Amino acid sequence: MGALHASGDADITVASLQSIVSGDRMLKFDPDRFKLVLVDEAHHIVAPGYMRTLDYFDLSKAQPHSPALVGVSATLSRFDGMRLGAAIDQIVYHKDYIDMIGENWLSNVIFTTVQSKADISNVKRGANGDFQPSELSEVVNTEQINEITVRSWLTKAQGRKSTLVFCVDLNHVAGLTNTFRKHGIDARFVTGDTQKAERGERLDDFKAGKFPVLVNCGVFTEGTDIPNIDCVLLARPTKSRNLLVQMIGRGMRLHPGKENCHIIDMVTSLDTGIVTTPTLFGLDPSELVEEANVDDLKSLQDRKEAENLRKQKVDEVSRPQPNNSQPVSRTVTFTDYDSVFDLIEDTSGEHHIRRLSLHAWVCVSDDKYILANSNGSYIKLERAQNEQSGRAEYLVTETVALNRAISKAPFMRPRTIARAITFADAVHAADTFASKRYPFQFISRRQAWRNRPATEGQLSFLNKLRPKIEQLSAEDLTKGKAGDMITKVKHGAKGRFASIEADKRREGRARLKMEQEKALKEREKVSVGPLLD
Repeated sequence: MGALHASGDADITVASLQSIVSGDRMLKFDPDRFKLVLVDEAHHIVAPGYMRTLDYFDLSKAQPHSPALVGVSATLSRFDGMRLGAAIDQIVYHKDYIDMIGENWLSNVIFTTVQSKADISNVKRGANGDFQPSELSEVVNTEQINEITVRSWLTKAQGRKSTLVFCVDLNHVAGLTNTFRKHGIDARFVTGDTQKAERGERLDDFKAGKFPVLVNCGVFTEGTDIPNIDCVLLARPTKSRNLLVQMIGRGMRLHPGKENCHIIDMVTSLDTGIVTTPTLFGLDPSELVEEANVDDLKSLQDRKEAENLRKQKVDEVSRPQPNNSQPVSRTVTFTDYDSVFDLIEDTSGEHHIRRLSLHAWVCVSDDKYILANSNGSYIKLERAQNEQSGRAEYLVTETVALNRAISKAPFMRPRTIARAITFADAVHAADTFASKRYPFQFISRRQAWRNRPATEGQLSFLNKLRPKIEQLSAEDLTKGKAGDMITKVKHGAKGRFASIEADKRREGRARLKMEQEKALKEREKVSVGPLLD
């Protein structure tokens, strides 16, 4: 709309951020004349340009004379973890897209994830925290990966009428479009460089069902209305939950004759921190699903949460009931640790978080993770209960280590960094904060020093937990592994092991008591032999 210019005197002015912050254009608007500032896609609102605009209209903080500020967004969270509270006071209305499907505001969806085998482990991050596009394209835009992508579509969605494909960049658009055409599929593309008239004509033809596959990159994410889309092919991996939701959302509009939308997610190497469709339901991104609908994934999520609750109730299940000589029901599988060292050596708890993050997170107990700094400060991510809503959430806090020469207390009080509904969002927020405050060389899991032999100091610390005949040497342990184990010890492993040992002792005493009572009852039985004449 560059050829059109607002007067500044209209009853309603519609502006893009890029236009209103350009030059001195904002000065034509008198802040006292405005009653409402309405921001669409409000998850961008804490970006510098938006904050500058809000400040001009006296909206940097709530004031009686200021206009009302209303923000709307389908994705009220940010990849970088920045808190929207810098601009938005409260969420006055929220509707989850899963609820909107259930209430028939949105089309139902079914999900299929496909392991594409693309290795993106060496792809660097871009400025926005997601993958660097040109490097990502080099990895996923290959003849082999494009062939897997198109064959997956042919197998799962050939009968779909209108498929929207998301690519990484222009080269990927060209490569994937050609692969579709090689298989006899009429695929056409739209990019940011497509002429406006040509784009409009191509979009009209797609809406009219004149061809089945429309390939794009970076065009149809926010604010696009193509309701006939009944399949979305995610050919580009991402670390951004918002982008994933936006891409999926293109296929969730209602349309006559449309039963559902099939989302095909081309999943790549999971240890790079990508988010996948299972991630949106709080599941491990390694969960591969085949034509699962929202209810299926929700059911899987509920079963996972139920399993976590069962684990939390291990103590209650294993503890003997008072005044009850009957055997205690045991429905939970225990993980036995014979020593503190066995406990801190167990790395199974890091499996999920290290699929989402490249940082050296350590699991110190169920749903609780620590990322330590070199100076003793640390970030904690844990599952918690929101005091206001009563709903479960993930809380990220930082505890700063103090200089013992000037302070008696070793740490400052923990301060809240972020709150998130999903585990992936909490990890991304924590990682963003850590990358700005903590030295990358220390918190990154991929540093060369982590593979070097453990130091004498590390070995001395850990060997205190082991018998003298089982002492560790530098050949047994790397620096990185030793550091992770020490973090576990400092953040509760001893107490956790003591609790496990106490449970074992209680269970042992209960078992012994039951065996003694059983033996006593056996002795009390009177045996009567045959009578003699």
